[in-house]
Amino acid sequence: MNKVLIPVILAGGKGERFWPLSRRQKPKQFLSLDGTGSSLLQSTADRLLPLAQGWENLWVITSALVADVVREQLPNLPEANLLIEPEGRDTAPAVTWATLEVAKRYGENAVVGFFPADHWIGDQAAYQNTLKAATAVAQSKKAIVTLGIQPNFPSTGYGYIEQGENEGEYEGLPVYRVSRFTEKPDQDTAKTFIETGRFSWNSGMFIFRAEVVLNELYTYAPNIIRPLAEQGTAAYATLEKKSIDYALMEQTQLAYVLPADFGWDDLGDWNALERLLQKEGQKNVELATHVGLDTQGSILYAGDPDEVIVTIGLEDVVIVRNGKATLVVHKERTQDIKKVLKLLQDNPQLEQLL
Repeated sequence: MNKVLIPVILAGGKGERFWPLSRRQKPKQFLSLDGTGSSLLQSTADRLLPLAQGWENLWVITSALVADVVREQLPNLPEANLLIEPEGRDTAPAVTWATLEVAKRYGENAVVGFFPADHWIGDQAAYQNTLKAATAVAQSKKAIVTLGIQPNFPSTGYGYIEQGENEGEYEGLPVYRVSRFTEKPDQDTAKTFIETGRFSWNSGMFIFRAEVVLNELYTYAPNIIRPLAEQGTAAYATLEKKSIDYALMEQTQLAYVLPADFGWDDLGDWNALERLLQKEGQKNVELATHVGLDTQGSILYAGDPDEVIVTIGLEDVVIVRNGKATLVVHKERTQDIKKVLKLLQDNPQLEQLL
């Protein structure tokens, strides 16, 4: 059995909630948002390379719209390891097609991992150890292992995974059968989940042997895997848009969860910068030249260092100036940025701002 983990980076997202910095031609996975100078995609590749044991075993799946940006940011990635979707159909087709392609090259016993390109990871050593444990589980069992993040507050923006029966320890970490998945609960339910100690956040990271998932897809998502197996990307236009969670993970009996604690954020919207970058005693997160009077709890960003943002009497707002677009939004409404983009899309005069 091939003992190398074959990581596949999911890099086709739109990153709409980071507009106007994130645009259609350069969504958030290609931006540097964590203060390191590297893009989120580059950071993801860097931390997966040791497990892949080199570029020849690292893969990326992305959309035709941004494939050239992937090539630019990851010049060492072999062209054969770059899978280009003709159009985005959510994660179920992406995971299915990539798994089929990996199985062709490495065999169906290959251990494959899927990793979103836009995550922040704090403790790299703990992350590496967790993935080694997940790989060991996938090698020894018919298992689809998902990494569950230890929750530190009752988030309503994440899906939750409930731990079932304990299946032993791998690399010193406990592994559990998945009892159930729950999509984004309300505040009271999330609080109850955390109090039980049995729930973790769904990270969207999965590790498994290729044959295990391919067999499960033929059982639970034949309308996705059969066209892709027979036609390849020519089937994309006919495929249903569906996430891998709905298509497979919430139905399979082979789901396992490995609770992880390595410092994680999915960088879902502008509020993530406050969690990552705000230092004790700072009133605001300032990634701009900012002159403020009685302004606090705010996030300020300017794409041009020569531009100045001046504020008076503001609290808990996000202000972003980039190119010809300026965003001003209360921090509690950042999830609604996608709704505004729909309005821009419907206006031919403003569509160039997307």
